[in-house]
Amino acid sequence: MPPPRTRFAPSPTGRVHIGNLRVAIFNWLFARRHGGTFLLRVEDTDRERSTEAACQAVLDALAWTGLEPDEPPLYQSGRQAAHLEAAEALLRSGHAYREDKGGTGRGECVVFRMPGEDIAFEDAVKGRLIKRAADLPDFVLVRSDGHPVFHLANVLDDIAMDVTHVIRGDDHVENTFRHVALYRALGAAPPRFAHLPMIVNAQGKPYAKRDGDAYVGEFRERGYLPEALLNYLALLGWSPGDGREVLTRKELVAAFDLAGVQPSPARFDPVKLDWINGEHMRRLPAEERLAGCVADLRAHGLAEDADPGYLAHVFAIMEDRIKRYIDAAAQTVYFFTEDYPFEEKAVRKRLRRPGALDHLAALRDRFAALPAFDAASLEAALQDLADARGEKAAALIHPTRVAVSGSAAGPGLYVLLETLGRERVLDRLDRVIARERAAAADADGAS
Repeated sequence: MPPPRTRFAPSPTGRVHIGNLRVAIFNWLFARRHGGTFLLRVEDTDRERSTEAACQAVLDALAWTGLEPDEPPLYQSGRQAAHLEAAEALLRSGHAYREDKGGTGRGECVVFRMPGEDIAFEDAVKGRLIKRAADLPDFVLVRSDGHPVFHLANVLDDIAMDVTHVIRGDDHVENTFRHVALYRALGAAPPRFAHLPMIVNAQGKPYAKRDGDAYVGEFRERGYLPEALLNYLALLGWSPGDGREVLTRKELVAAFDLAGVQPSPARFDPVKLDWINGEHMRRLPAEERLAGCVADLRAHGLAEDADPGYLAHVFAIMEDRIKRYIDAAAQTVYFFTEDYPFEEKAVRKRLRRPGALDHLAALRDRFAALPAFDAASLEAALQDLADARGEKAAALIHPTRVAVSGSAAGPGLYVLLETLGRERVLDRLDRVIARERAAAADADGAS
């Protein structure tokens, strides 16, 4: 069998939806896996929507994700003469006829004459599909204004580009029955078809902008790595079959097979995408990862004069918690400023719990007296105090974390305290204890 030729054929509208990009990814992977050719056809016949900027958005999305086509793009608008010539040939052969559709008097359409027989094709994902002749009415090829419709242009351009495999969304299944009939009428062998499952939200409905980021440009702006987005979208409806979820581009190509594509809808999970992005970040060289995080700090006016060694240490202990570069400042703000935010829920639950401030005051004195302010000494001091007070360590750990970071989550507490250093930890404990006691006194006075 000759090497496959696949194609991505978007209608440019100005933004590329992740569903469209997923189609491009599967076509690219299949072509690469089998030593074939990946093509781009821009279906730009809608002149109002298919502006130069809209077409460029498609090229930019493919370039950002590393899916450049192997041949120059074909722009469908430049082939209208060939489309109309084919329509005339179908009229001459009796496979089409003219009709004033609806009796509007605005001119005649060219209508394709279905063969009056059942149409079937073998789908690489869904298996054998068949539609009865009674459910396959004739359809328009050329509108009364002289413009070819999608069906005619799509089939003719696939023939012209020698496309061997049409891999597209399963919203095109119904179109494919018409297209098979068109191929036969044109004397061409149909390509192999594979219809990919729909991407849906948590409720099982088509994933759209209302569900969150939906366009490639939005994911780029929000700090996702192109390798991570490619990896995640490849897993929507496909699996390598061995449990792996974090794969490089090379590993995806080596594992990809249409037999691994599932016909059922694929649910978009932003939490999993974040995890995959974080995993790809951790595979980057440490210097590159640190530079991306520091850039976000500087964008928020943080760490302008921070020691390089301190920066590297902070991001080493925060590595598991930063999933995107644009999360860096929000996740690490308390390492670089005393003006860090407090999570109100954590304050209520941890700092305003009966006895919490007394625990903090006693722990503050224990910390101040330590000969060495390192993680092991800090842990021993906290545990000794908890034992002396008949408490579990958690009764001291949680309020201490909130007091020094403003957050209920973060790296290990003792590593966090050691990184901040004795002076900052003691100052923060003093400020928080004083503030919360003053707030409690005000509340008592008001009542």
